[in-house]
Amino acid sequence: MNRLKGKVALITGGSSGIGLATASLFAREGAQVIVTGRRKDILDEAVRAMGHGAIGISGDVADVEHHAAVANSVRDRFGGLDIYLANAGVLTIRHSAEVSPAEFDHQFGVNARGVFFGVQAAMPLLHEAGSIIVISSLASAKVLDGHAVYAGAKAAVEAFARSWALELRDRRVRVNTLSPGPVDTSILEKLGVPEAEQPEFIRMMASRIPAGRFGEVDEIAHAALFLASDESRFVNGAELRVDGGMYLT
Repeated sequence: MNRLKGKVALITGGSSGIGLATASLFAREGAQVIVTGRRKDILDEAVRAMGHGAIGISGDVADVEHHAAVANSVRDRFGGLDIYLANAGVLTIRHSAEVSPAEFDHQFGVNARGVFFGVQAAMPLLHEAGSIIVISSLASAKVLDGHAVYAGAKAAVEAFARSWALELRDRRVRVNTLSPGPVDTSILEKLGVPEAEQPEFIRMMASRIPAGRFGEVDEIAHAALFLASDESRFVNGAELRVDGGMYLT
């Protein structure tokens, strides 16, 4: 407990799934947590549920002005940041031949542009020896059906993170990526799997994971806690795979 006591942490996409689990864990570990989310009603409910003085700021991560507003709010209320977790993302499963320009722009807008300009806005706020964590995906390195655009955006943010690790070295700000595999959130809904077919789909997917099951959001959250805390103070420019070994298959 209290591994993040006195720290200020900003988490994008913190109103559900991995983001909510991580924000809740960071709050329990003593951090002042700020979460962002697109839908204010859902965000407000999430903030109430996590407690510990967490606050929410609604907006669209693809909008550069949103990041400027968030940065200004954090500066005014807390003076700066210790942890920035770029988690917000979208996934549309589509064969490359069927991807429309609008779908492409939406995925890159949230998954790549949103990460880049979010970190850009956060950089001046980060205290010395702070931590930036970028949520990537197994899909960036392992070919999955219908994931070409999503994978491309996630590969882009991994490249950003490596550059940032060197750009921020004079301030000893660490930058790492965390790459989950299939996680038991709303993945089946996102993939459009009919309810009747979900048990067989889960069995098939689990058979491809050496751990024999989907991951859980709390497992990803604890990996993020490691990267956010002083326990990983000599870890920089790394990619932490939390995928049950699926990358190996």
